[in-house]
This record gives sequence, structure tokens and C-alpha cells, in this order.
Amino acid sequence: MDHPLSIIYEDNHLLIIDKQAGVLVQGDKTNDVALLDICKGYIKEKYNKPGDVYLGLVHRLDRPVSGLVIFAKTSKALSRMNELFRNDDIKKTYWALVKNRPPAESGELVNWLKKDTSKNIVRVQASGKKGAKKAILSYTLLGRISDTYLLEINLKTGRPHQIRVQLAKMGCPVVGDLKYGYPHANKDGSLNLHAKTLSFVHPVKKDLFEVSARLPNNSKWNLYKSFEV
Repeated sequence: MDHPLSIIYEDNHLLIIDKQAGVLVQGDKTNDVALLDICKGYIKEKYNKPGDVYLGLVHRLDRPVSGLVIFAKTSKALSRMNELFRNDDIKKTYWALVKNRPPAESGELVNWLKKDTSKNIVRVQASGKKGAKKAILSYTLLGRISDTYLLEINLKTGRPHQIRVQLAKMGCPVVGDLKYGYPHANKDGSLNLHAKTLSFVHPVKKDLFEVSARLPNNSKWNLYKSFEV
């Protein structure tokens, strides 16, 4: 396996992975190996399970994005986690490196987004336009090094490409995001967007639960390692 599995947390109900940029979460037309299949193989081998392994995908990250991905090991856990995501009862915190300083030190972005599935691109639309969905996030400027700015983002809705599109609309495209206005791609095809922290009530244990993933080890992120607690 080219991408070693980085397990952040595991119990009888959940498996939480720190996904490397470039790894598919779920299989697609490329037929590249997906994280879901890698995790099923891990469970099958570790627990010596016969037949097909049950593993539910709770949410996704774009292929070039790194960070936390949650899988459910039982149907009950999957159902309850889906409900948490549906009701926006999960606090999702991302870190992003962007081009240009945001217009304010912190703020909330509200846009209406619509996905063009034929081109796999999301566009900002007028409020209430047919097929458009409301997208909300808040951001805080954490610092600047050289020609990039570090933002902490709290995602309040979960729309496709939401952070990428909304930051680009603000004039601050994510570093490496050629699709949404950054002038050039990163050499490895990654984006400097990282799903850093997830906080929620555990679907079975019912206690408040928080997990975090350290920043990836690459030249751009390494500049900001001192910002991590």
C-alpha cells in the first residue's frame, strides 16, 4: 500500500483515520485504491473476520484534501453519525493556507452553492436559485508566513467543495487549488486544506468526544507547525 493507514481513534463503533492528500475516500471511475477498501482490509486482517467486512462511510473529503475521516463499524453507529451530520451537530474545524489576506481578521461567509456534476465544479449562485444550497462557515486568521495566510475554519454546513468555493469567492483561494483560482497547482497535486478537528457526542457512549489530526509533513505546512498546540 502506497499510503500507510494513520489511525487516530478506534473502538467497537468507530474508526477515525487521518487521510493523506491524494487518497480517494470512496472508489470512483479511476479504479484507484480507496481508503474505504483499505480500512476494510485492515479490519478483516486485524480481527480475522470471514467474508465481507461491514464498514459505513460517514462523510467524505475531497481527494486532494488531508485530515480526519470517520467510518462506522456498525449499522447503529452509522445511522447515529449520519443523523449528527444531517443536523449539523458535529463541530468540524479545518485549517487552510490561502493566497491574500482576508478582508477581516474573522468573519462568517454565507453563500448559495450549486454543483455542476458534469464538470465537477461548484459555483456561487444568487440566493434561492433553483438547485442551490445555502453554505455557511466562519473563519479566523491565525497568522501569516511569507506569501500565505493561515485560516481556521469552522464548517457549519457540509456542501461539496464548500470551503474551497467560499474562500475563493472571498478572494482567498486555497493554496494549490487551481480549480478555484489559485495560480498554480502544488507539485504533488494536494491542496493546503486539512480537516483538523472533529467534536461530537459519541453515537453509543454518549460522551463529548473530540479528535484532532496533526498537520501533514510537507514544505508549506511545515512553516506553520509552531501554530499547533
